[in-house]
Amino acid sequence: MTMRILNNMPTRRTGFALFILGIATFAVHPSTMAQPSPAHSLIKDSDATSVSTRKPAPDLPSVSGSLSAEQIRNLIQKVTDNDIENDKKQRNYTYIERDVENHLDGKGNTKFTETRTYEVLNIYGEQVQKLIEKDDKPISEKEAAKEEEKIQKIINKRKNELDRDRQKRAEREAKDREEGRQFEREIVNAYNFTLLGTELVGDREAWAISAEPRAGFVPHMKYANYLPKFHGRIWIDKADLQMSKMDVEALDTVSWGLFLARIHKGSHVMIEQTRINDEVWLPRQLNFKIDVRVALLKNFNMDAEQSFRDYKKFRTDSRIVGVSETVTDK
Repeated sequence: MTMRILNNMPTRRTGFALFILGIATFAVHPSTMAQPSPAHSLIKDSDATSVSTRKPAPDLPSVSGSLSAEQIRNLIQKVTDNDIENDKKQRNYTYIERDVENHLDGKGNTKFTETRTYEVLNIYGEQVQKLIEKDDKPISEKEAAKEEEKIQKIINKRKNELDRDRQKRAEREAKDREEGRQFEREIVNAYNFTLLGTELVGDREAWAISAEPRAGFVPHMKYANYLPKFHGRIWIDKADLQMSKMDVEALDTVSWGLFLARIHKGSHVMIEQTRINDEVWLPRQLNFKIDVRVALLKNFNMDAEQSFRDYKKFRTDSRIVGVSETVTDK
């Protein structure tokens, strides 16, 4: 239940995956579950060339050798740019998401566990969750029918969308993306980054970098004022300059609105990403330990995990059809 409440709060799904994916899970930024950026040199849509063709930031480090302070900042900026590209490419993939939530008592012991498994589909460019299992068992025929009905409604809505509504939606999405870029760059400016050394993440070498709140940081966006209440570590893949792992902790209690939610000091998120199809880095696993109070009514002490697997690239030559039709290629 807690995870579903958090998923419905204003969040962002990616973007400076190193912090946004984690801090985003804390509902730090009010857009969709996907995007981010800082408040100065904004990346315009026309500049959004692929990571492979974009000119690297000046003075980027090589795979070997130590890092200067300037190289670390350039590296972090490059990773944020790469993550924006990851966000775009993620929308071209379908995958399986498994959510495990341990309900804890006041002493931190597990009372019971809930598991939900979803197939994440691409419908007219939008990622949609379709529930397929509860507690690792297939859902009932009745529940499956409801899920199919939900998907069908989304298909019908998009299929019958008026041009003016489509334009408004596109404008909203463009605004969200731009705000995401601005927020991601806020993150670069909000922290002091320090190289801790080189470590293996899986079988790949990564720079381990700490991120501590920077004294004197002045946020340019409303929700960026929460950033100094978090710190963490980032692991950046040496070869691809991508975030491979991230660990974030709340340094203080964080509140949203007068009655919306409060996340307590010590809440913790860890994220791991993996390389997919030699073109994109996407989430493999997220671990949460979060103590949150919602609407001043109930306190949730949550220990949860999200895992992602079976990434498959969405075929652009496929036709989206209703649930009673057969999918055919053009």
